[in-house]
Amino acid sequence: MTTSALRRQVKNIVHNYSEAEIKVREATSNDPWGPPSSLMSEIADLTFNTVAFAEVMGMLWRRLNDSGKNWRHV
Repeated sequence: MTTSALRRQVKNIVHNYSEAEIKVREATSNDPWGPPSSLMSEIADLTFNTVAFAEVMGMLWRRLNDSGKNWRHV
């Protein structure tokens, strides 16, 4: 496990992110490789639930507004 993955897990616990938010954070991470298609499919399936949809879109909006060193989130 890389240090960035470990740091991401700690942030997920500290900020009490939901499962949907954690998956979006993983898909939009700064890692140099793209997210696996299985993860993208899980996120797409979550959007059929109204509560999870709001969480996914809220996290996506937050990630799209990142700038500076977090340009890869976009």
